[in-house]
Amino acid sequence: MSSDTGRRTAVFVIAGVIVAGAFAYLMLGGIEDNLEYFKTPAELTQLGPEAYGKTVRLGGQVAPGSVKWDAASLDLRFRVTDGAQEIEVHSKGAPPQMFRDGMGVVVIGRYGAGKVFESKELMIRHSEEYRAPKPGERPQEMYRSLIKGEKAS
Repeated sequence: MSSDTGRRTAVFVIAGVIVAGAFAYLMLGGIEDNLEYFKTPAELTQLGPEAYGKTVRLGGQVAPGSVKWDAASLDLRFRVTDGAQEIEVHSKGAPPQMFRDGMGVVVIGRYGAGKVFESKELMIRHSEEYRAPKPGERPQEMYRSLIKGEKAS
């Protein structure tokens, strides 16, 4: 009976070690492949021609005064900056409603030899604060306070 119990215990211990090892591998080793980083304008320009044509995530802030939007052709152009470098971004389609100068953005697309980043997707950083509208308050007024960077109370 003790021999049988010893074998069961050994099997459970070995199975536990295998499961723990597989879990550790997935958490520590496999997570690196699934993380999606973005490059700053300085990092992307530093790569030079090596960056051309590859799908990349570019992150930074919309450079003040750089936004040019043509609603008729759905053509959006702006520059992304990290404070050290700026990259011209071209995007097709309407920008997110709260898109504006100075806000944080991440764009996914390809950096071309003409030093223009052709964006396929545009994501903005927005406030994590949510407050339900007060009775009689219009949501449009709340948007204005968010865009101005004011805290709504």
